[in-house]
Amino acid sequence: MAVLEVEPLIWIAYHFVVIPLILVDLIAGIKRGHAITAKEAARWVVLWIAVGIAFGVFISLRFGSDVAALYFAAYTLEYTLSVDNLFVFAIIFMYFAVPPRAQPVVLYVGIISAIVMRATFIGVGLWLLQTFYWMEFIFGAVLLYSGVRLWRGGAEKAELKDNPIVRLAKKVLPLTDQYHGSKFVVKGSKLVFTPLILVLLAIESSDIMFAFDSVPAALAITNNFFLAYTSNVSAVVGLRSLYFLISITMFKFKYIGKGLSFILAFLGAKFFLSAVHIEIPIALSLAVVFGALAVAVGASILRLRLESSTAGSETH
Repeated sequence: MAVLEVEPLIWIAYHFVVIPLILVDLIAGIKRGHAITAKEAARWVVLWIAVGIAFGVFISLRFGSDVAALYFAAYTLEYTLSVDNLFVFAIIFMYFAVPPRAQPVVLYVGIISAIVMRATFIGVGLWLLQTFYWMEFIFGAVLLYSGVRLWRGGAEKAELKDNPIVRLAKKVLPLTDQYHGSKFVVKGSKLVFTPLILVLLAIESSDIMFAFDSVPAALAITNNFFLAYTSNVSAVVGLRSLYFLISITMFKFKYIGKGLSFILAFLGAKFFLSAVHIEIPIALSLAVVFGALAVAVGASILRLRLESSTAGSETH
């Protein structure tokens, strides 16, 4: 792909749309006098997906369908990877017994910091790839390892007892024993942190690990910062609503993890081949990414239907 020249106005316009929506979502969550319902969460999920798709359509009109295809491939992969990561968040909330009303604030802070973190990781990752050719072997190995780990179900494990950041925080921070709404700090005789700070640190450290999977995956699809960044941000900003929708409905595609593991392994192999000057055509890469996801979703839906019909026959 030729060098993509992105005008500053496009960068400004993208953030001019995304940032106000994040603020509206935050204010709505703070002012909501009840726990978010599945219907409310679904509306926000649809809105955020619509924003991501609309931006892809804009890219197609401005830069062409080939560039848009790269954006949509990276966006779809990042969004799907994020779905699996949300179950780790659920484990963290259960482990720390976080009150439902406090969960949205933690997710907001976590998602905003994740955006900054992903931008930094993408920038550093591109610099490493452009500066050191052997980094393609490193990134390839990371993706292959992530694919194997995901195939074995490792993405849904959260070893909170052994989390070094959480253990260090417990030793050095003055902590209260109880939650105080959605506050991270409360003032008594002195300023002390609530357990919510430990939850945030656990989520942030988990997101660092997620970035080691998602950022190399995005860079394996496109080495353009603009496409890698916007696809990541478009996928991450809607995770709060998606988390609550999933936690309410308890719905999960059974074979998504297997499909993602195959994709990560393929992208890892793509890095290795690129390092020895063997380039996989973009069309083939896109076909593998979208094809593997389609097969995983289709197999999951088929399994759900079979389980539903089996359960129905057992009741009669």
